[in-house]
Amino acid sequence: MSKNVRAIAARCLYAVIDQGRSLSEELPKQQLLIESGKDKGLLQELCYGVLRYLPELEQHVRRFVKKPLTGKQRVFHFLMMVGIYQIKFTRIPDHAAVAETVAATAILKNRHLKGMVNAVLRSYQRDPELANLEQLADPVRYNHPGWFINKIKAGYPDNWQHILEQNLQRPPMWLRVNQQKSTVENYLSLLTEQEIVVKQVAPVSQAILLEQATDVTKLPHFEDGWVSVQDGAAQMAAPLLDAQAGDNVLDCCAAPGGKTCHILELAPNIKAMTAIDVEESRLIRVNENLTRLGLNAKVIAGDAANPEQWFDGELFDRILLDAPCSGTGVIRKNPDIKWLRRATDIDALVILQKQILNAIWALLKPGGTMVYATCSILPEENCRQITNFIAETPDAVLESLVIAEQSNDWQILPGDNSMDGFYYAKLSKKC
Repeated sequence: MSKNVRAIAARCLYAVIDQGRSLSEELPKQQLLIESGKDKGLLQELCYGVLRYLPELEQHVRRFVKKPLTGKQRVFHFLMMVGIYQIKFTRIPDHAAVAETVAATAILKNRHLKGMVNAVLRSYQRDPELANLEQLADPVRYNHPGWFINKIKAGYPDNWQHILEQNLQRPPMWLRVNQQKSTVENYLSLLTEQEIVVKQVAPVSQAILLEQATDVTKLPHFEDGWVSVQDGAAQMAAPLLDAQAGDNVLDCCAAPGGKTCHILELAPNIKAMTAIDVEESRLIRVNENLTRLGLNAKVIAGDAANPEQWFDGELFDRILLDAPCSGTGVIRKNPDIKWLRRATDIDALVILQKQILNAIWALLKPGGTMVYATCSILPEENCRQITNFIAETPDAVLESLVIAEQSNDWQILPGDNSMDGFYYAKLSKKC
């Protein structure tokens, strides 16, 4: 296969949007077709970019293509969006963007569409603006599905537009120093020696925010387990759980294992760590992270909603329940969430979360602590879920989050202190 990056990007986007495949699974497979690191990066830029601005780019294509492409020609719809994205949002010279995108028609085995692709891109160059932007439908104006916009308007009437704008930004790169191997201060010095610029250090978790993303291979001692990449909001889980020496700890829905490892880094003298996830294939990442960081945990493939399948009878002192959720707080990292998630998914997720909460609560010792977490910003998955659980669970108490300077639960919105959207609630079990 020719290594035309635009052709590969069009195929990847077709697989995600039309076939419903996850970008996090599809993109790495497509990157295997490319040897150049620079071209791998370009492929990622094109795929992420088109998914961020999908409705806007589709509107541009519809301006110039009156009859929608279907069947085997459908991939060319995505190819034209790849072309327009380059012209509108990247520094790639227009002539190069057009030439390479048109050349991709031969790779995609439909040379007779070459003229159409060329004409659309040339037409866009002559007339790049969508007319009457203010009159366009919200999904095109804000590059989000209508159902999601409506939910954000309802949940956050005063700042819904800001949330949507933040979702279109590139995710920042946060680091977590393995404090079993280095102090934060020492690692900051190593970054300075490598001329990697630090933007800030989070006061609570000591997470490090880089000025710009860098390849992990350039991070000092990455392969030696000194540091991991993890968003600043996700790094709040372990400090909130506050595991102590001698605790029996459960990380529920643990994959890919970042929070599991962070708990172990902060509390190396706990009695035991059990990490479970329902998808056995995802546990490969958990084990890889534990090995690289030099940490140990009991890793189990198990359904959190049915603990009788895997629970050994010993209750837990601390439980982190990182519940399955809509992922609507991490759209910056996973723009395909906007197009793969459906409004009907939310109700099903709320029911599943409730089932897991009730099932896992039974595994917590009296006097124990559970932290409920999601990477969602939807109230029904977060504050409403916890309010209902407290109302229906007599021995559950909602603790104040002193660490977050919050009186009760904590909803982090995308972009807050450069973090992803996350939700935390800390519950204790009456003795």
